[in-house]
Amino acid sequence: MTGPAVPFREIVLKVHSRCDLACDHCYVYEHADQSWRTRPKTISDHVVSRTAQRLAEHARTHALPSVTVILHGGEPLLAGPARLRRVCEEFTSALAGIAELDLRIHTNGLQLSPRYLDLFDEFDVRVGISLDGDRAANDRHRRYADGRSSHPLVLKAVELLRQDRYRHLDLGLLCTVDIANDPVAVLDALTGLEPPLIDFLLPHATWDEPPPRPDGSPTAYAEWLLTVFDRWQEQGRPVPVRLFSSVLSTLGGGPSLTESLGLAPTDLVVVETDGQLEQVDSLKSAYEGAAATGFDVFTHSFDEVAAHPGVRARQLGLAGVSETCRRCPVVRSCGGGLYTHRYRSPGGFDNPSVYCADLAALILGIEDRTAAATESPAVRDPDELLADQQDLTRTLLAALHDGLDGRGGEAWETAWALAAEVEGDPAGQAALDVVLAHPYTRTWLLDALEAVRAGRPVEGPPVERLAASVAAAAVHAGLDLAVPVAHRDGRLFLPTLGEVRAGGAGETGTALVRGDGEGFTVHTGGGALHIARGEGESPHWSPVRRLAAGGPGAVRETGGPAAVQAAGGPGPVPTLVLDDLDPYRSCFGAPAAQRLSPSAADAWSVSLAAAWELLAETVPEQAAEAAAVLTTLTPLTGGAPVQVGRHGYGALGIAAGGDAHTLATALLRGFRRTKLRALAEVTDLYASDGSWDHRMPWQEEREEPVPFSRLLSETYERVGLGLFAPRFLAGVPQALDMIEEAAETTVDGKQLLAVMRKEINGTHGTSGRNGCTTDVERAAMR
Repeated sequence: MTGPAVPFREIVLKVHSRCDLACDHCYVYEHADQSWRTRPKTISDHVVSRTAQRLAEHARTHALPSVTVILHGGEPLLAGPARLRRVCEEFTSALAGIAELDLRIHTNGLQLSPRYLDLFDEFDVRVGISLDGDRAANDRHRRYADGRSSHPLVLKAVELLRQDRYRHLDLGLLCTVDIANDPVAVLDALTGLEPPLIDFLLPHATWDEPPPRPDGSPTAYAEWLLTVFDRWQEQGRPVPVRLFSSVLSTLGGGPSLTESLGLAPTDLVVVETDGQLEQVDSLKSAYEGAAATGFDVFTHSFDEVAAHPGVRARQLGLAGVSETCRRCPVVRSCGGGLYTHRYRSPGGFDNPSVYCADLAALILGIEDRTAAATESPAVRDPDELLADQQDLTRTLLAALHDGLDGRGGEAWETAWALAAEVEGDPAGQAALDVVLAHPYTRTWLLDALEAVRAGRPVEGPPVERLAASVAAAAVHAGLDLAVPVAHRDGRLFLPTLGEVRAGGAGETGTALVRGDGEGFTVHTGGGALHIARGEGESPHWSPVRRLAAGGPGAVRETGGPAAVQAAGGPGPVPTLVLDDLDPYRSCFGAPAAQRLSPSAADAWSVSLAAAWELLAETVPEQAAEAAAVLTTLTPLTGGAPVQVGRHGYGALGIAAGGDAHTLATALLRGFRRTKLRALAEVTDLYASDGSWDHRMPWQEEREEPVPFSRLLSETYERVGLGLFAPRFLAGVPQALDMIEEAAETTVDGKQLLAVMRKEINGTHGTSGRNGCTTDVERAAMR
């Protein structure tokens, strides 16, 4: 096993090893491991003190910001208030100044009283209570040894915890599933108590001792839980349900929220009443000694336990599940199930869960029920993607303002106040949207945010860009608003408008920019300079230029107030900003070119017209979408023909040279790359908890396999290029099948796969998934 051991962030401390109930489904007393019989009933002071020291040592070594200690049993309340106080005091003292301490207790609630809750309030110990539903459901297993019901006392404990003075301690309810119980009645009983969380747990079972299935159905537990899910949805999801939240999270590419599901490494260790250090407690269901490590708190550190092979086996993510699971498309959601549930003798834990069919049916059932609600419209609708990108930019701007927290100085605060004034006018709001949508606004925001998060000073251009953006918006909207904007080396750049030379070389100061409906005026200490609407290149002014169809002279000098309009000119050719001015355009892999001469800009326009004519003829749908999205081309001095840099949606870096076909291919390749990157910024297309490597169908054998993200991106790119030049379709059908069968794709990833299939099948023929050869596949074989 390679890689460093995962530090423990959660300690289960057994403070009492006996219980006042005789639940017949309890893994501690009723399953294979009976080691409880030889343990002390109550944890000693020495074990408590030594465990607290070990945890503090571990937290300090690994710089853990927080650790969780769960008081457990048996029934932990049997330890009594005095013993529990000692535990709380020891751990609070040991962790002080090292890590935040999160204390919890899991109890059956029978002994819970104000005396305990006052103690827990003092040390902020949160309380989770076990309750299996209504009285009929709870009494099926949770009874006293003499058969009496525990339900009334548990309800009394829940009601006590719901009192205003204790409600902040309520951790929620834990419910063990029994398919003999009425699922709707169980959920109704639990949600009626208004807990902050419900946690449904599958009963512990193994392949040697499988769970009961009265009707023999391999998916009986999934059917029961899906009935609960449907009722939960019908109720409007009144209470978070950890199991469902975890599945929904992993389907969306997020983390698992429970040890029972997902591929996150275990970070939990158990301390028994005698100080023995053990693995996760549920392993006692597998066989005698399954949880044992041979270590104890007196002679071993937590790091030694973390390196134990049994612990490491649950820290391997995808590599730690069986081969069957690794081939399963839902493995990222189920994670092979709870480690204990995989056990089969002989052979151990290298198996799917005994609940394998249930977990698959549950995850797919939840996905089917929620896909329409959880899918991002941005995957299918270009306008939604543009709107999401604009929302992201505004979110980043707000985050930068919050992160500066007054450190931007007077210049930032003034610009922020003026931005609010511009926003208050409908025309101003629309104009500010246009300026913020400029792709290099994102470059500025990301650079500035990185400086804030790294604790570096944020001053000069990163602060001054906001004022320049506000001034540009005010000019576009025709607002009579004076905006102070810094100029450096005599130059003042207004995003989407152009560059004003307001002074001589080496001069630095602040100018007032004011729109007047006919253009704008820049006031400096040396006087006033007026820039008229649509004014062309002059000694004092370099406007942003736009490329359009036509021959020499077709480049328009449109840096005045009317310059920024929606991309897309008449006919199939978009009108793109030729940005060779913006200070933040240097975000590509190759250097950005300096200001182009008029003849060079004209040459770009001619090449663009020819390239776009090819795209419009060959891939009209993609050309139309690209015309509505691509807003900015930045000339580069070398490197790859097209580059997607560190900026917002809509800009490409293009190297000079090449014929119309080369430029058309570069534009299409760049459009596909920038769109996929934009989608990845606002949606989760694939899981983020690790990946397998994949060999792409078009790879040479000598090449190394690549991560799923690379497979997806190259396939997406080739689908677009293949519709323009069929040679790119070689291997694409196989790659689409690989993506469909992989476990990495989220709900949105599957939606994107459907879009790609529709692109190639809608243009070239019907799907090959039914065994027929499509035009796409025939083209790829030629």
